This record gives sequence, structure tokens and C-alpha cells, in this order.
Amino acid sequence: MAEQPILHRGNVAAVIPALNEELRIAEVVAGALAQCDLVIVVDDGSDDATASIVAATPAVLLRHPQRMGKGRALRDGFAEALRRGMAAVVTMDGDGQHDARDIPRLVAAANAHPGNIVNGARLRKRSTQPWYRRIGNDFGDWGIAWGCGFRLVDSQSGQRLYPAQVLALRDVPGEGFVFEAQILISAARELGFGVVSVPVETRYAEAGSPLQFRKSHFRLFRDLSRITTHVVGQVLGHGRLLDAYRRKRGRAPVIFDRDAAMPDEQRQRAGQ
Repeated sequence: MAEQPILHRGNVAAVIPALNEELRIAEVVAGALAQCDLVIVVDDGSDDATASIVAATPAVLLRHPQRMGKGRALRDGFAEALRRGMAAVVTMDGDGQHDARDIPRLVAAANAHPGNIVNGARLRKRSTQPWYRRIGNDFGDWGIAWGCGFRLVDSQSGQRLYPAQVLALRDVPGEGFVFEAQILISAARELGFGVVSVPVETRYAEAGSPLQFRKSHFRLFRDLSRITTHVVGQVLGHGRLLDAYRRKRGRAPVIFDRDAAMPDEQRQRAGQ
């Protein structure tokens, strides 16, 4: 495995899949540009003003003529980042639920733990997450962990850091949200990569909050059933079910939180 270079804002691109995100996309792009020199937005066939809003910013805009799904949007963003010589990519959703100020924390985790995908795990203010999403996340974590061979938290998070070796994986199966589950499994099996989780804040619409979000594209029962069916097929196809389960149970989730012991005053100055 090639040695991972030190990651920084100049060699880590932000990739943002976007579908009808005119409500928040300008803010999302501005936040990402404050943390990364290169921001790539993949417009997945939006029929609102998403593309024109992005085109007016310094971000790179890729456009799909019709909706092709989040998996294809991520693949195209990854390919563009590799073409431009990036050492890693941080993904963010275009609806504003991810805070770009967490990007340096993901980069720090990747530098401290090379050979891993870094996951922005929605562990802070988790009580604001709808109960059905928490149940769905917990169930997804259980199944995807079996496929990977180790336990992890918030396996459905869309805020992740992928090193270049993962971006270059070929023929990762799965479309839509299934792709985000499968790439964890493929990276574990083909590259020996693990997952390191960085606690981030859960951001959902709340009564009285000034933050407004469009309705999620993720449909709990439809998309979770697709993910589950796919992952079960992967686990069964890989064989040695009991061995895989024992490996999973024997490897606890890895959580990197360098701010956990930081005094409140210092954390506030750091923008946390």
C-alpha cells in the first residue's frame, strides 16, 4: 500500500453531490471553500437553480443531464478529484446538514490514522435526530459491520474522508445510497482499510430553529431495505459467516476526538 501523504486543504478536495439544493447550496459551497482549495459539486440532474448558483462560485461544477443517483455522483466527483491530483476527498451533502468546519477534524483524524476511511459520525446532539433515523442507523451499522469485519458507528453518514487509494477502487458495486455502504466493505476487503469515526453534530430541522433543510432524499424503509439486501448478499457471498461475525465482534469502533479533552474556552476559539 502506498504511503499516505500528509493531508491538508491543498490536497483534500470537497466533493458535494447535489440534487435540487437551491435552498442551501450557496452556503454549503462557501463553507467548503473556506476549508478546501478545491470544491467539486456534482449536480445530479437538478431541475431547480442548483447548477446556476454553483456556476457563480469558484467551485468546479459537473452536471448530469438526468438523475443518475448518489453513487454515480460520488464516482464522478472522485474521478475528477483524482484527475486533479488530490490525495483525498471529503464528501458533504448539499442540503446543509454537514458543517464544513468539521473538515479539519476529519483531516486531522486521517493524518493520525492513515490507512482508514474517516467517518463524520453524528454523535453530538444525537437527540435531535428523528427516532426512526436512529433506529435505521443502528440497524445499518450492525449489518455493514458484518460485511466489513469490524464494528463502526453511523455507517450511513454522508460526511466522510476517503484517501486516494479508496477513490481509485474499481468496480465498486451498488448505486444510490447502497454505494456508500459498499465502498466501506470494498475498502476493508480489498485494501485492508478500517474506519475511524470523528464525532460531529447532528443537524436536523427543529421547531424554532433558524436552520431550514429540504426533505431528505433518503427514504428510510426503501433505502434501508436496499442497503440491507445488498449487504446480506455481500456477507453470504463472502462465506464463513461465523468467522466474519467473530471478527466483527472482536474489533471495537475506533473514535478519534482530539477536542474531547479541550477546555470549553479553547474549543470556542477553535470554532467547535
